[in-house]
Amino acid sequence: MRIVIADDEPLARERLRTLLAEQHGVEVVAEAADGQHALHACAEHQPDLVLLDIAMPGIDGLEAARHLAAFEPRPAVVFCTAYDAHALSAFEAEAIDYLVKPVRAERLSAALERVRTFAAGRERGGEVAPGQRRTHLCARLRGSLRLIPIEDVHYLHAEEKYVIVHHARGEDLIEESLKSLEDEFCERFVRIHRNCLVARHEIVELKRCPDGHVQAVLRHGKQPLEVSRRCVSALRETLKHL
Repeated sequence: MRIVIADDEPLARERLRTLLAEQHGVEVVAEAADGQHALHACAEHQPDLVLLDIAMPGIDGLEAARHLAAFEPRPAVVFCTAYDAHALSAFEAEAIDYLVKPVRAERLSAALERVRTFAAGRERGGEVAPGQRRTHLCARLRGSLRLIPIEDVHYLHAEEKYVIVHHARGEDLIEESLKSLEDEFCERFVRIHRNCLVARHEIVELKRCPDGHVQAVLRHGKQPLEVSRRCVSALRETLKHL
């Protein structure tokens, strides 16, 4: 079993390494001190299990777990935290187990058995729990990944099985459906076409072309985007409240 340890406390990582050294058939392939580095480590090493702290700087453990749910193959997640107040959120993020620090050897052993059951055939997949919106999107890049802050996204354009994320630093492809993104970030993005969501604050105006089509002019867009007829009235109403 290949394992990544993610915890911002060096002593906590050392304790987990020591406990894992007493277990048969496990290997620590990487360590990380925050959620972002944990995601990079998982993209590179494709572990079977991530032992994940919750309270970490930047991307915390709960958000990292939601990103890991989209990885293929998807690693199992076991949270290791000093607080038991996060238990409900942890299991909403589909964690296999929840260990309270200081982690005891017998509890870690039991968690590893649960992970083996998961790896042997537990159904993989799941949606983000209501209210658990991410702060970043995750684009896979040749075995690595790029985290795109939601606040930097200008618009999302669906193309075949991918969604192109147009953001402040350029463009990236993500393997998520436009519908799931609309459901998760409905307060931030508005649909202007069956294949396009735009950040509400990015829309400067709607303009009608000589041929009768309506286009949305974006604050940071290189060119206006087409607005479908079925979206025009709802979009005009939305703009009144911006």
